[in-house]
Amino acid sequence: MGRIVAGLVLLVLGGEFLVRGASALARRVGISSLVVGLTVVSAATSAPELAVTIGAVLRDEPGLAVGNVVGSNIVNVLLILGLSALVVPLAVKQRLVRFDLPLMVALSVGVLLVSLDGRISAVDGLVLFCVVVVHTVMTVVIGRRDAKIPTTPDPAGGSPTADSATADSAGEKEAAPADSFAKSLLLVLLGIALLVAGATLLVEGAVSIAATLGVSSLVVGLTVVAVGTSLPELATSIIAVRRGERDLAVGNVVGSNIFNIGVVLGLPALISLEGIPVSAAAVAFDIPVMLAAAVALLPVAFTGFAIARWEGILFVGLYLAYTGYVVLTATAHDALEGFTAAMAWFVLPLIAATLISFTAYEIGLHKGRRNPDQTRTSP
Repeated sequence: MGRIVAGLVLLVLGGEFLVRGASALARRVGISSLVVGLTVVSAATSAPELAVTIGAVLRDEPGLAVGNVVGSNIVNVLLILGLSALVVPLAVKQRLVRFDLPLMVALSVGVLLVSLDGRISAVDGLVLFCVVVVHTVMTVVIGRRDAKIPTTPDPAGGSPTADSATADSAGEKEAAPADSFAKSLLLVLLGIALLVAGATLLVEGAVSIAATLGVSSLVVGLTVVAVGTSLPELATSIIAVRRGERDLAVGNVVGSNIFNIGVVLGLPALISLEGIPVSAAAVAFDIPVMLAAAVALLPVAFTGFAIARWEGILFVGLYLAYTGYVVLTATAHDALEGFTAAMAWFVLPLIAATLISFTAYEIGLHKGRRNPDQTRTSP
């Protein structure tokens, strides 16, 4: 228990340092906090997953490796975004919806397809890894390009233009201390170190407790290890939201999921040469749940370019239901049959109907907002 408490303390401190340093670097380099969240922060907060997965593969524990990645992606979408939205409704940029979210869904589909033969081969790992490398390069290039695009001045004297904002930021850079870049970089590195150390302590303590229950490594990876290694994302996202960096919070989760599939799962498969075995249980249930969680985020982001509090409650509830099912299945509990029937015949259809209704409402609302503008501009 002492390891778990110490790990949580280090995770909170690491998340605070990482958000501060990454936000400062974003302002100085000239890219948005969304781009930083999709690249630097997502890679940093996925470092514990990478360490656990490589260690599991080297120890011949493929169930733990696969369960860690799949479980972490489910935790990131349902639990972390859900809890973050409970703190403050999350804003979703159009760029994220048009490019990064579809890529996250496509990679989730790719993992399911390459796992159908029961193994993620070295070639599969290489393809997944290359996709993430290309995504990272494109994200940085597009982010720098968009930051440099000027806008025309407002003749009515309204809000500041991009040119004036650029000039102001340039003046701030000149006025900033010379060591501010080094200080920001030091905060990022310190935050990464604390996150990795905290996640390591927490996972070691949690795995030792879970092992006494006699459950499989896949179940441990999907639950205890997945939550433990995802706590850096949780700490970083909630701290980012409280500091007003809502783009960084959403970008951190989406970028972390992309990084988890391409690097955390792809790189060990490439290193091991023989690939990573995938159990039939993961292919039949857990990987499809990961895909469903990624797909569920698309209409939420599309309808209002935001994740509202009620949607956060829905996500958290779905995660608790998924975890309950995994635990009941692992322990062969008598309540499993009733729980499954209630979810399949009542809860899930009700959730689907609710999402469809709210999606239709949001689409109609946005159309209604556009029509008055068209009426006013018509001759």
